[in-house]
Amino acid sequence: MSDVAMNAGVRRPFVMRYPSVMVFLAVLALFTVGVTLLAEGTGAGVISTSFVKTLGKTLCLCLVALAMDLVWGYCGILSLGHMAFFGLGGYAIGMWLMYERTRLIVVDSLVAADLPPTPQEISDGIATQIFGVVGASEFPPIWAFAHSLPLQLAAVVLVPGLLALVFGWLAFRSRVTGVYLSILTQAMTLALSLHLFQNDSGLRGNNGLSGLQNLPGLSDVPQATVSLWFFWGSALALAGGYVLCAWVVSGKFGSVIRAIRDDEARVRFLGYPVEGFKLFIFTLTAVLAGIAGALYYPQAGIVNPAELAPIASIYLAVWVAIGGRGRLYGAVIGAAFVSLLSTWFTGGQAPDINLGFATIQWVNWWTVLLGLSFVCVTLFAPKGIGGLVDLIAHRKSPNRHGADLGPDPGALREKEADQ
Repeated sequence: MSDVAMNAGVRRPFVMRYPSVMVFLAVLALFTVGVTLLAEGTGAGVISTSFVKTLGKTLCLCLVALAMDLVWGYCGILSLGHMAFFGLGGYAIGMWLMYERTRLIVVDSLVAADLPPTPQEISDGIATQIFGVVGASEFPPIWAFAHSLPLQLAAVVLVPGLLALVFGWLAFRSRVTGVYLSILTQAMTLALSLHLFQNDSGLRGNNGLSGLQNLPGLSDVPQATVSLWFFWGSALALAGGYVLCAWVVSGKFGSVIRAIRDDEARVRFLGYPVEGFKLFIFTLTAVLAGIAGALYYPQAGIVNPAELAPIASIYLAVWVAIGGRGRLYGAVIGAAFVSLLSTWFTGGQAPDINLGFATIQWVNWWTVLLGLSFVCVTLFAPKGIGGLVDLIAHRKSPNRHGADLGPDPGALREKEADQ
């Protein structure tokens, strides 16, 4: 059998054909093993439980940054609403966590009664415990499946996915693009946030859902161990999300969505269903954001409407820009770098700077520094931190020598290709 026939018959796995994916997975695996060996949960005690939770939450933010990079960096849709999908995923899993934990408390409190409690008494007790803070004592309709973990896990995927599908279909079929689409996504996020702030929204208004770090039925398991479980789950989700995104942007499909980003009108002229491609990417990334939120908020312990505010989605775009949009590893680097740096500055660990006439307190000035960093990256380093990886790996843009890259003369010459 000839070499050509052998190569045609044996197709290497996707991750083997893209070394950068293997490198990312190897680095993530080493990081996960290192944190595990040094964590309090395994007895080493070098890394505290609170910091393990911080690292786990950072991995979740890296996953939602991947989603943002796929929809913005590759497809050209600047969405300022993806943190809304992130928050919805947290609310979906938070409803089950809060319901089941409260149910166990209510059952334990009624077990000493003279007569065994009826299911209705248990249900009323759970509702009073959860919604008494907002002056209610009955379950809203949206809590109909809160007792079922499988259904709430399905909601983690379905709720953000269906919202993105409906919103995207309405927006893309109307051919809303550019800044107008960004404003619409921001308006959607703001409307959802304002609705959830109301006490009659069914999700406890401004109080949100709390106590999510306590897993029902595992009260005897220390938080050091629980934090490691969520850390492993976050690392696994990030690995799977990275492979999925890398697979999506490879091949013909990836070329089409990049072409939509660069020249949507031309792609539509060539006969591709542009709206279908954009709707698929928008919905897929919303699902990824929902999964990331479902892993993030049990580690944070609480989810409230403030997490869905439009500023959160703007921060997400800043992370991706600083890391380097259009590069999956850039999105991960940007989210991890900014998230950990934010924790350091806002946690009071960064020393204040006394200028004589004023004192810079980083707790208050961190957002100013973040904004300046975004401006500087946009003006002077559009490739972001990911561009440094390109330099280390000696990755260069192809030398086009001024050749035409389209059907008409001057379609994309060397000067434009270098931008």
